[in-house]
Amino acid sequence: MRDIMGMMGKVKEMQAKMETMQAEIAALDVEGKAGGGLVTLRLNGKGEMLGLKVDPSLFKENEVEILEDLIIAAHKDAKDKAETIAAEKTRELTAGLPIPPGMKLPF
Repeated sequence: MRDIMGMMGKVKEMQAKMETMQAEIAALDVEGKAGGGLVTLRLNGKGEMLGLKVDPSLFKENEVEILEDLIIAAHKDAKDKAETIAAEKTRELTAGLPIPPGMKLPF
């Protein structure tokens, strides 16, 4: 019976750590760039856009498609960075736990 109580305590502890980690990830402010910095985009850890800066040199009528592509590329850059940070934090939290390969956390 003592083992079950100990295990339940560890589960509660892990749950608290997971909630803290999720809050940290949500509070991230990640910057993505494209076009050598002509487009800069900021996302939070939830993937919500916080800001967008576009170099005025891109505001030309015949370069609209380039601007659109750069915004998409900057968004992908920021999203990839946020996902990398989240995966690193999750790996740190779950170090030593017998989690099956490929299982993504948080659920």
